[in-house]
Amino acid sequence: MAVECKMTAYMNECFADLHIHIGRTMRDRPVKITASRSLTLTAIVEEAVKRKGMHMIGVIDCHSPEVQEEIDTHIRVGRMQELPGGGYVYRIPEGEVTLIAGVEVELKVGAGLAHFLVYLPDRAAFAAFRGWYHTKVKNIHLSTQRVYADLDELVTHVDSLGGIVIPAHAFTPHKSVYGACVDRLSSVIDVNRFAAIELGLSSDSNLADGIQELSGLTFVTNSDAHSVGKIAREYQDLRVQRPDFSELCLALRRRDGRGVRTNYGLHPQLGKYYRTRCTNCEELIAQSDALRCPHCGKEGKKVITRGVYERFLQISTQAAGTHPAHRPPYRYHIPLEFVPGLGPGRMQRLLNAFGTEMRILHHATVEQLANVVGTAVAENIDRSRRGEVMFLEGGAGIYGKIALE
Repeated sequence: MAVECKMTAYMNECFADLHIHIGRTMRDRPVKITASRSLTLTAIVEEAVKRKGMHMIGVIDCHSPEVQEEIDTHIRVGRMQELPGGGYVYRIPEGEVTLIAGVEVELKVGAGLAHFLVYLPDRAAFAAFRGWYHTKVKNIHLSTQRVYADLDELVTHVDSLGGIVIPAHAFTPHKSVYGACVDRLSSVIDVNRFAAIELGLSSDSNLADGIQELSGLTFVTNSDAHSVGKIAREYQDLRVQRPDFSELCLALRRRDGRGVRTNYGLHPQLGKYYRTRCTNCEELIAQSDALRCPHCGKEGKKVITRGVYERFLQISTQAAGTHPAHRPPYRYHIPLEFVPGLGPGRMQRLLNAFGTEMRILHHATVEQLANVVGTAVAENIDRSRRGEVMFLEGGAGIYGKIALE
């Protein structure tokens, strides 16, 4: 009976996108330079509640002093409060969402530079981290700064503050541990010191489980959003009792019955770094180590961008899809913006009818959708969410496309 009560205490759903950038502060100071100016902390939490229907979001530019000031302002006026289990809850009449505060950092690892996501439980831990971080970077106001420390020092310091570290977009050709730095992460650190590993938009569980040393880690699927509309293009459903930092850590470590129920991510072929491609003529290239494009003749590292798929062929140590027993289902999630025939007008009608994108994607029936946007678009949405589509593969910074015919 005690076990049954514990099981029923889990949330029915906890949709979490743990990698969202901030473009500007409330004072219009840049944070993530490549992100949209409209992507402020307030815009993120409002979008997460009102349109996306998320339960937990990780905002990974909270190290900025002006972002911290914005959090403090929300706490002071009562819209946000710290949770006993860590993190912050943001409440408005339309609903609420838990914010997990984090920072993305760049470190020298092996042969290159890689990005890592750091998450901390509360303001005290974040203040302590910022005191250390301030001595290791050139500009504390900007996102993804180069940290002049080694990976062991970073992980050790974050551990001491009760935080966690996750390698970001671990297989992309730019600024990632496997894409740009090492063939084996275990050659530079014990992989089990990480709470999880982020797959990135151009990979999935099938590909990543071709690397045996990752079999003990939880995989996370996040949006890496640089604009408001990209929030929740990838996410996961967590098995937790409540949405807070301590429950997130238990879920990532798969302890006490917590875990990831399902990963929702783009099909890798939609990712903009899936295949090796020439940036000059935009043709796909089968040979990942080619120095010259066989199609247009251009040569050089900046011309040919190696794809994630070809990188996996180089570094995999076992057959793709060799999943450990704990690996949850990976559901191919096609964001509504990719669905043919679903323009802004029809999208707004769906939101008016169902409230959030999560309800459209996970709860609305085909018949209910058809009553709002017509049979053809409803069937396109349903085929997309069931994965019954074909793809034109992406690469070299160009997203793939879906084909329903």
